[in-house]
Amino acid sequence: MNNGVTIGQAAIFAGVTIKTVRHYEKNGLLDEPARDSSGYRRYGSAELLRLVQVRTLAAAGVPLAEIGPLLDADADSFAAELADVERRLTERIEELIARRDTLHRLADGDRTLLPDRAVALLARLPDLGISAADVAAAREGWVLAKALVPEGFDDYLAGVENAIEDPQFLAVYRDASVAMSWAPDDPRIDDVATAVADHYLANPDHLEIVTGLQARTEAATRYKLIRHHGEEPESTAARMSALVEAKLRAAGVRIPGPNSR
Repeated sequence: MNNGVTIGQAAIFAGVTIKTVRHYEKNGLLDEPARDSSGYRRYGSAELLRLVQVRTLAAAGVPLAEIGPLLDADADSFAAELADVERRLTERIEELIARRDTLHRLADGDRTLLPDRAVALLARLPDLGISAADVAAAREGWVLAKALVPEGFDDYLAGVENAIEDPQFLAVYRDASVAMSWAPDDPRIDDVATAVADHYLANPDHLEIVTGLQARTEAATRYKLIRHHGEEPESTAARMSALVEAKLRAAGVRIPGPNSR
């Protein structure tokens, strides 16, 4: 009578696959048992015990490379090694929780890329008569501003929060939004651009929305990436921005020109 069980039976008893048993053997975690007279490997109680121990540690998250030394260690070393494994698993769990929270924020839209303060401000804009297109443009611009000039972003948001409480600012903003539907060569765009520039010049606190980020940016390139994000060359938006900035520069406001770096 042959003693022990076949590899298939051993795998079933341990709750793993035959492939897993062979993988453990290949990695030196199990000794390949002796074969019977028919050439089949036979797993006895010692091999089954070792297989169950390896499977249990692997399922607990212990790397395979560490299981062999762990099983061969004395009781004190075993306990210390398990404590270290537990610490690493805890760190891994915390990392996975952070990733899960990021997914939840992604599902919530803007909260992954913008702070709650900015998200709340974006949510207010439609109620103030700001178009969906302008809200979307603001969202993208703010994401860039947060990434490129993080140290100035809170002050920038404070400027926007202050400005939208002013009915005159909102009126100018809405007029500029309406102008975006006009052709780039529409002569009325110059009048709207003049009104926007005049409002900024008459309200230095609101002008900070335009100049605040630039003042914290050592390179004009970053400012222009934020200020002109989404503008197509020769578009109405590009012409409006160029006119407003030209009028502000003519009044002595420091704003990077089209060829500045």
